[in-house]
Amino acid sequence: MDEQKYSNLKMGERGAIISIIAYICLSALKLFIGNISNSEALKADGLNNTTDIIASIAVLIGLKLSQKPADGDHPYGHWKAEMVASLVASFTMMVVGIQVLVDAITLVYQGGNNSPNIISAWTGVFFAVVMYFVYRYNKKLAQKINSHSVMAAAKDNLFDSWVSIGTAIGIFGSQFNLPWLDPLTTIIVGLLICKTAWDIFRGASHQLTDGFDQGLMDSYKKSIINVQGVKGVKDLKARSYGNNIVVDTVILVNSALDIKDAHDISSKVEKKLMKENNIYDVHGHVESN
Repeated sequence: MDEQKYSNLKMGERGAIISIIAYICLSALKLFIGNISNSEALKADGLNNTTDIIASIAVLIGLKLSQKPADGDHPYGHWKAEMVASLVASFTMMVVGIQVLVDAITLVYQGGNNSPNIISAWTGVFFAVVMYFVYRYNKKLAQKINSHSVMAAAKDNLFDSWVSIGTAIGIFGSQFNLPWLDPLTTIIVGLLICKTAWDIFRGASHQLTDGFDQGLMDSYKKSIINVQGVKGVKDLKARSYGNNIVVDTVILVNSALDIKDAHDISSKVEKKLMKENNIYDVHGHVESN
C-alpha cells in the first residue's frame, strides 16, 4: 500500500472515531431524557443513534482491516472488508428499526398518549445542531481523502440531524393537545432507520457482487478512445475494492504497429485513466485491428 493511501485511511479512522464519540454521547442523553420526559419519539431517536454507533464502529473496523497488505489468501488485498462490516451494520440497524416500529404501533393501539415534557423537544433541536456540525466535518474529510465510506458516514450524520428535527416537531406538536404526534413521529423514525439499513445493505451488496456504475464505465471508455493510437475498445471491466477502483481493458490498435509502440499506447491509456479518473490500478491489454 502506498503512503498516501495509508495516510488517507488513517484520516478516515479519525472521522469514524469522532462519529462514534458523538453517537455514544447523544444516544445516552437522548435515552435518559426520553425516559424522564416521557417521550417515545426521543427514545426511538436515541435507539437510532445506538445503531449509528454500530455502523461507525463497522466503518472503523473496515478501515483498519483495509490497511492489511495482500497475502496468500487475499492476493488483491483486504479492501472489501469495509463492505462486509457495512453489511453487518445494516442487519443490526434493520432489527432495531423494526423493534422501534413494533413498540410505537403497540403504544398507539394501547392508547398511550401522554404528552412528553417540552424539554425533550429542545433536546432534539440541540442534538440536530450537533450532528449537523459532525456532518460538515466528515463531509469535508471525505472530500479531502476521497473516501466513499466516510462520505456515507457523513450522509448518515446529516440524516440523523433531520431525524432529530422531526422528533422535535412531533414533540412540539404533542404540546398542543395532539399527543398522538409523538408516537406517529416514532413510527416515522422507525421507518427511516429501516430505510437507512436497506440503503447500506444495497450499496454494500452491490459492491461485493462486483456491481459497478455504468455512467463511470462510459466515462472511462471516452477517456480511452481519446488516447492517440487507440482505434477502439474491445472490452472494458471495472470493479471496486473498498474505495479503490481497478479497471481491466482490451484496446484495439493498428496491426502495423510493432510490439513496443502498441505497448506504449497501452501505457498511455493506463496512465490517463489513473490520473483523470482517480483509478487505483489499470490493466491494459492490446489487440491489433
